[in-house]
Amino acid sequence: MRHETSATSAAIHSLLGPSFVTLHSRLERGGALQARKLSNGAVQLYWRYSLGGKTSREPIGVYDPSAPPKKLQPTARGYGIAAALEKCKELAGVHADRSLTGGLRAAKTEKQEKYAALQMAAAESSMRTLQRLLDTYVAFLKAQGRRSHIDAAQLFKRHVIEAWPAVAKAPATELSPDQVMGMLRRLIEAGKGRSANKLRSYLRAAYQCAQDVRTTPSIPVAFKHFSIVFNPVAQTRRSPQFDCADKRPFSKPELCAYWKLIADRPVLEAAVLRLHLLTGGQRIEQFVRLRWADVEGDALTIFDGKGRPGQHPRPHRVPLVKEAQQAIKSLARDGIYAISTTAGDKQISVRTMAAWAHAVVGEAIAEFRLKRIRSGVETLLASCGVSREIRGHLQSHGQTGVQARHYDGHDYMPEKRRALEILVRELQPEVIRQSAPEAEARPPARRLIARARRFALRPPSTQV
Repeated sequence: MRHETSATSAAIHSLLGPSFVTLHSRLERGGALQARKLSNGAVQLYWRYSLGGKTSREPIGVYDPSAPPKKLQPTARGYGIAAALEKCKELAGVHADRSLTGGLRAAKTEKQEKYAALQMAAAESSMRTLQRLLDTYVAFLKAQGRRSHIDAAQLFKRHVIEAWPAVAKAPATELSPDQVMGMLRRLIEAGKGRSANKLRSYLRAAYQCAQDVRTTPSIPVAFKHFSIVFNPVAQTRRSPQFDCADKRPFSKPELCAYWKLIADRPVLEAAVLRLHLLTGGQRIEQFVRLRWADVEGDALTIFDGKGRPGQHPRPHRVPLVKEAQQAIKSLARDGIYAISTTAGDKQISVRTMAAWAHAVVGEAIAEFRLKRIRSGVETLLASCGVSREIRGHLQSHGQTGVQARHYDGHDYMPEKRRALEILVRELQPEVIRQSAPEAEARPPARRLIARARRFALRPPSTQV
């Protein structure tokens, strides 16, 4: 063994250039152990074998002269001779088993193909994760022009991707109802019940899109890659106690006080707040997206994106009373967007508009929140006898059902205009009181009508 080791070492030291040197020939299971010096000075070991009269070499590894002579496993630096011979025996066994189907080369090719398939499957799996599905859904909402894509993205990032990273990186098909419940419970226990319900709604919608992509052509084909056939979120229930709407609409005195604060201010902020109130308290996220192209002389059009995914925002026309037209004239008619601080290049945000309102109101109205304007306007109009149907058309809500979507083609502009005129009248009660003496000085309308009827029924006089 010592003589054999010395001979092997001498053969390795005699290596010059790219030529091969046989270190051990006629191995137990066939083939030979060879070596060759590389350009960097290292010695590469090979197993030489043949099949069908054709000789081939399979690389084993780099030779490690410091390896123990009897060590059968490679070291961190490479292979000793004993370890190399053991590797040759392993390769020879594979070659013999596959001798009828291509030998070691065929086995190696098959192994490479399997590895490539596994790599591709891993790559595809990384593209089918829960995080990818949520990103695809957010992009879909954004392409539909829905502002909710911002809320969805923030909820997904904070309460799924960052809070549950392992779940987010796992395939979307592996999400279970129990994992969804864990996400929702975490939010509820943190006192964020409303966020829990919103997260559930967005998660459910994302999975529903991926499930319906095979039957609904308006859903992008990107959802098909996730292979979703089961919606795990649909197996959970929302918590209705956290869905309570804000039942604190502004009272009439509060709305009148708000109007007094913004009515005579010449600044841009007050003009925007006046326009918002005088158009019926439209949804703020839709109102701030108003474009000059959608402003007419006596009406404006905003786009209602509320509804199911896949449906385009619905145009919503709102008449402009005289006071609202004056507020419009106070805005600089530049660029694309009507409500802007960048010459119309970019719309203001919802937070900016809310900050404007809070700056004007200050401490004058307790618990002031800009979104309460909308419910306050509807409550005031209801108290003045404006029907629920007209209020729904004015504020663009409740427009569901076959009749509203397919049969009723009336735009309700006259009715909406009358409702806004009632709103203006109720916001300025002192104007009504000032004009009351003049009204009392005039004959009552009923007396005038009766006098006209008597005159019309009086027979014509005959002159002699």
